[in-house]
Amino acid sequence: MLKRAMLIAGKDLRLSVGGGQGPVQAVLLGLILIFLFSLSKPLGGAITAQAAGAIFWLASSFCLVLVFNDLFSIEEAEGARLGILSSPVPIHSVWIGKGLAGLSLLILSQLVFFPATVAFLGQDVNGPAWLFFAALAGADVGLCVLGALLGALSQGQTARESLLSVIVFPLLLPVLLAGITLFAAAFSGQGVDEAMDWMGLVLAFDALFAGAGLFLFPFVYGAED
Repeated sequence: MLKRAMLIAGKDLRLSVGGGQGPVQAVLLGLILIFLFSLSKPLGGAITAQAAGAIFWLASSFCLVLVFNDLFSIEEAEGARLGILSSPVPIHSVWIGKGLAGLSLLILSQLVFFPATVAFLGQDVNGPAWLFFAALAGADVGLCVLGALLGALSQGQTARESLLSVIVFPLLLPVLLAGITLFAAAFSGQGVDEAMDWMGLVLAFDALFAGAGLFLFPFVYGAED
């Protein structure tokens, strides 16, 4: 199953990056959001570490929506989803493959968002580097686990294409709040011990929605339009 998931992830990355439209739109949207929020910086002052963390994760969340809409529309546009469903490929391989492809594209986008956060918002990692990378990895996994599930729900009918953006943000609130708090501690170097309580919330979120994805994805992706 994992081998087939890697094949699906590789195929999606080639098609998505080769087309370029989805990843480019996601990165540009994130950069625009970071730049626009930087205009709220007080004259001669600085944006707080918590506000900078919130802006970074807001840009990542909008990027997530565009990335997974693009990934699932690859099969939907040509009716290839029916071919996948009728093939011997385990349907969970599709979920894992889409999640891995989305995670790769999200991380690539964040490699652009972080320098923009440093440049426009005046932030840097003044706290433990391991906290920054642990928060980034944990939150990204949670975002993509849920994005891969709801991305399948948003495809199939025109009326359903907007469901991802409507549903995903309320469900992402716990991991977004945790990511913001952990990034604030990583940026400022303050409240590191208190922020570690949020890391447990991130891990619990990842486990919860990984289990939900394993159970629900076959029904969501295999449903008739």
